[in-house]
Amino acid sequence: MVRQVVLTGLSVFALALSGLGLAQDLTPIEIMERMEDNQRATSNSALSKMQISTCRFGVKDSRITCAERPRIKLMESVGKGYGALLRDTRSVSILLEPAAERGIGMLTYAYDDATRDNESWLYLSALGRVKRIASGSDDDETEPGSLFGSEFTTEDMDTGKLEEYSINLLEESNQGGRDVWVVEMIPNEDRARKSRYSRTVNYIDKERFVPLRVEMYDQYDKEVKRMLGSRVEMMNGIWVSRSITMMNLVSNRLSNMAFLEMHTGIEVPDEFLTQRTLTDAAFRETELEKLRSQIQ
Repeated sequence: MVRQVVLTGLSVFALALSGLGLAQDLTPIEIMERMEDNQRATSNSALSKMQISTCRFGVKDSRITCAERPRIKLMESVGKGYGALLRDTRSVSILLEPAAERGIGMLTYAYDDATRDNESWLYLSALGRVKRIASGSDDDETEPGSLFGSEFTTEDMDTGKLEEYSINLLEESNQGGRDVWVVEMIPNEDRARKSRYSRTVNYIDKERFVPLRVEMYDQYDKEVKRMLGSRVEMMNGIWVSRSITMMNLVSNRLSNMAFLEMHTGIEVPDEFLTQRTLTDAAFRETELEKLRSQIQ
């Protein structure tokens, strides 16, 4: 939760096996490419169901806990890869619960090419209209890039455009009992103008290419957000953190995204990944039933 050559089934298994012998030879950018390829695979021709819980947090007995009753939202997400290497993605996420927010949706087009800005739209069912969402820095003409009011933002969930960063291997370390690479990403001048972060530090599992921890720093080099990945499991041939926690260290709020279901190899029609799915409830529900029927 938070940056698709797509790897599924046997291809993921084969690449994982080859990586055991070659892992030490990877460059920092190759490490990040492998991590992002794995992340893209989770949303390529995929239908997923996730629960997002958000609360103000505190520390009790050296453990991070919610200091209030969390706000819980259930959403369904559909995605598909595009382009020669399937590194461009289109995805749509729809809230199922709470009932008062059912039908609120977000549509995102993410491009690997640094010359193309990612695009996101939010549909507010109560107002019956679509608004453009900012993917990076604040913009007076767009909505803030939060995912359904959580601490996850569109920028946190981006993949691609690695050429916009200086990528450095800081060290090899251990995180939660796993061997990791600690990789720093510093945006170049153009990217920095669109980013909320001056740099990020990623702790990448050496075997599974899953981020177990990501630290985000502001322009004053103060850590402002932290992502923690846990419950890493193989789902449909893909290593996935089934629990991703995003902590806002400024507001002392956190959001946890839990993967309840993930199904890949779904036939997703291109028309479903358009604004019509956000605004046309009858079309959306009919097409979602068709997608769900593929996994029953």
